[in-house]
Amino acid sequence: MRAVVQNDKSRASRRVSRASRPALRGVRRRALRRRGAAATAVLAVAALAGGCAQGDGHGERGAAGRQGPEAARARAADAAARAREARAALVAAAKRWNLEKVPLTAPAPPEKKPVIKAREGFEVDGQEEDGLPPVFTTVPTKEKVVFLTIDDGAEKDPAFLRMMSELKIPYTVFLTDDEIKDDYGYFKKMQARGVTLNNHTLSHPYLPALSYEEQKHEICGMQDVMEKHYGKRPVLFRPPFGNYNRDTLRAAKSCGIEYAPIWSEEVYVDHWEYREWDQDLHPGDIVLTHFRGEDDWDGTMTDMVRRFLDRITADGYAVARLEDYL
Repeated sequence: MRAVVQNDKSRASRRVSRASRPALRGVRRRALRRRGAAATAVLAVAALAGGCAQGDGHGERGAAGRQGPEAARARAADAAARAREARAALVAAAKRWNLEKVPLTAPAPPEKKPVIKAREGFEVDGQEEDGLPPVFTTVPTKEKVVFLTIDDGAEKDPAFLRMMSELKIPYTVFLTDDEIKDDYGYFKKMQARGVTLNNHTLSHPYLPALSYEEQKHEICGMQDVMEKHYGKRPVLFRPPFGNYNRDTLRAAKSCGIEYAPIWSEEVYVDHWEYREWDQDLHPGDIVLTHFRGEDDWDGTMTDMVRRFLDRITADGYAVARLEDYL
């Protein structure tokens, strides 16, 4: 009997199990449908996002893909237009200032600066051992560039400022306080145009005739003037007349000077003078002139610049900025 009862219970259990199967299958189907609907929704969202990003051209990636080349072409066109405008302005300026040709544009400054050493024969005792500022007349470069430098500051011609700005000609100045103290503002305007103002002593003396302390007063005193009026102590110094001795360079170094450039050529309103035997220009030459006008020359500062530019342009040279090579 016990076995029969157990068999009856098994049969009853199997009957219940068979009766519940349809219900369980329905539950599973509904769960699967819900899961499928959710998956379908996720896929739809993903497809929509993918379509926005790639297919319809309205998403960020699509816009970048479509607009990138167009933006690059627009930038190139703008750059070309600006270059044409700049060239046209330069041509007009050259004509306005009566130049024979449009000045050549200097190449980009060197990424690696040339090593500047004292010119052979221009050293002093202890030049390298004491790390004294080198005296040099030419910057080592193969580029056909020269550097225009202007001394003292006696003449303050507004037309000169306009001419150099309109022609985009870089230059470097070495100022003497006795010559500029009647109008510090003129050179402030020059500085605002990107011109570097440098040291040429307080009173332009013949330095080798002075003691070390007197030379230091002339050089460091001018450093103080430059800082007061122009906010900066220069690192370039030119000894008056190009004359110096060991004390000059020692004093200059103590005042924060790093370089003491002089010159290879000097240009006047009516002629040139040359240091070298061949009487010619060379790549990297430093050219000297002065702030002078008709009281001293047979012409003006702008006449001098015209002579200078016509000569170097005819020889295939451009004017570069000295500080870019130091």
